[in-house]
Amino acid sequence: MTFEHIRLDTSPAAVATITLARPDTLNALSGQTVDELRAAVDEVSGSGARCLLITGEGRGFSSGADLAGSGGLPEDAGEALEKHFNPLIEALFELPIPVVAAVNGPCAGAGCSLALSADIVIAARSAYFLQAFVNIGLIPDAGATWLLPRLAGRARAMEMMILGERIHAEQARDWGLISRIVEDEHLASEAVLLATNLAQGPTVALGLIRRLARHAEQLSLGDALAAERAAQREAGRTEDFKSAVMAFLQKQQPRFEGR
Repeated sequence: MTFEHIRLDTSPAAVATITLARPDTLNALSGQTVDELRAAVDEVSGSGARCLLITGEGRGFSSGADLAGSGGLPEDAGEALEKHFNPLIEALFELPIPVVAAVNGPCAGAGCSLALSADIVIAARSAYFLQAFVNIGLIPDAGATWLLPRLAGRARAMEMMILGERIHAEQARDWGLISRIVEDEHLASEAVLLATNLAQGPTVALGLIRRLARHAEQLSLGDALAAERAAQREAGRTEDFKSAVMAFLQKQQPRFEGR
């Protein structure tokens, strides 16, 4: 597929990078942009990439849904979610590889949901996160009402969603929304280094970890233990596990091949 609103690149280190590439709109998410993101995620899934990195071009990660380019007030404000945004978030959750988001500048609305759906979120010190839906009479979407309480807890999630105020990087880290903060000028290099390290890891095990973590809060303890049992069986059958045990016994560093 030819992309107009995003870029998809894969490094020799097996890191796939999706860059939101509409800097003149602060990478606003139009229907076309979201559909391209979904197509790119599907392409990454079958490409042999072992980590996905998502970032934004220019001075912001994303300003959220493209209200200016939507062509007026929609008859059904939820239709775009059903057609575009929800399939994208579900596709990201189903990826069998780790996902990293590198957040530069504003990260708002559905763009915030996109970033927070990653397994590890690394943010520039100048970054901020915003759920401003309430300011225009809408509700947080693209998974925000599911993600935020799980990441920050109900009280903080409600404050973020009901007040519609900016959450700056340090506060986002303190709330558990993101993993780490780096200086603005180091964001790109730190994000690539992190993603490369993950791409060199035991890919099957990493995919199983992200799947277990996604579902854990919906399971009873017994069901979670059973899910771990099944996943451990799968991980234990990988070549990465066998070679890593051999390396351990020989006091060597393991080299993971992702299989």
